[in-house]
Amino acid sequence: MEYNKIVSVTGLGGLYELVSSKADGGLVRSLEDKSTKFVSNRVHNFSHLESIEVYTKEDNVNLVEIFAAMQASKEKLPDAKADAKAIKAYFEKVYPAMDFERVYGSDMKKMIKWLEILKGAGIEIKLSEAGETDETDAPVVAEKKTAKTAAPKNAAAPRTNSPAKKINSPRKMA
Repeated sequence: MEYNKIVSVTGLGGLYELVSSKADGGLVRSLEDKSTKFVSNRVHNFSHLESIEVYTKEDNVNLVEIFAAMQASKEKLPDAKADAKAIKAYFEKVYPAMDFERVYGSDMKKMIKWLEILKGAGIEIKLSEAGETDETDAPVVAEKKTAKTAAPKNAAAPRTNSPAKKINSPRKMA
């Protein structure tokens, strides 16, 4: 299971692995109880953890940086159900650059809960690189291109950049 496939679904607690997606929703598997279900995107929104950013006093940072700081910290991770003051005090020690006026206590509670879920599932928390491709993908694409050497039967005549014809007959009004 990879970090770039993990999503948060609005209206549903916890984190989910996006198994497959369709035009009208997605098939997700819970990281906590491993149950699989279809979630409609008419009712719910999906947020990839990889795309979530957190407000700081300078530039926004990706959630991965916050998780890395939380794991590297020697501070004990507070309970997700602890009071807001204790959680805010924890984040002030762990990541002091966070903008606490714009990051709500509920968001900090979610970050703690999500880190516990990711640790429990044994997922390595890292961003996928944009240039990262599998070596097996490149030959498959090349094979597909070479397979289409014959011209299609219904090939249309090449288009020219000439102006459209002007219609001289008046239009009939109904």
